[in-house]
Amino acid sequence: MLASISKASAQSVWMAWETVFDQITKLRSASVKKYGICKLVVRRHHGKGLECHDGHWIHAGDWVGELHLDNRQVLQLSREVGADRAALLTARMLRRSMKQISAAMETEPELAHVKALTGITLLHRGIIHGLGFEQHPLESKGFRIFTTYYLRLLLRVLHPVGRERTKQNAPKLVPKMLLMSRENLLARYSKDEAA
Repeated sequence: MLASISKASAQSVWMAWETVFDQITKLRSASVKKYGICKLVVRRHHGKGLECHDGHWIHAGDWVGELHLDNRQVLQLSREVGADRAALLTARMLRRSMKQISAAMETEPELAHVKALTGITLLHRGIIHGLGFEQHPLESKGFRIFTTYYLRLLLRVLHPVGRERTKQNAPKLVPKMLLMSRENLLARYSKDEAA
């Protein structure tokens, strides 16, 4: 009983932090748009240039769409249907969000200059499977260490058995940068939509 109360309290604190983080993100980006279970943060790429597998390059200063899962929706799903079912539903909702983002890339003027989608996740072995993202290591050691701790903490707080999961699977829970060029996104999901 006490454990479930403390878990709920930790989740409430985390959601309050996310509200603050959302406000900071809005100030540091050109726009924040919502597509299903995803938030798309439009901002400039910082750091080294990235070469996509299809040959397109993302250089410092280029516009990218940074993907973030809506953790409120994920937490709500987990409470309603359990962690395993929530993971399956999240993967399906993520695919729908990708279709919506692809359609928006072709119709919304503020996304016309976005050259790629990016994201950082620990869940590259799970829910993003089959979505078409490339996986790249995080180059900066300091950023990699910070991101690893931050995302593992997020998993511990939001997942019902997150503490056990992070202990058992720590070597596998390494953050990766996800990358998909605009061209690859449109080719993959416009075709998907037509089918």
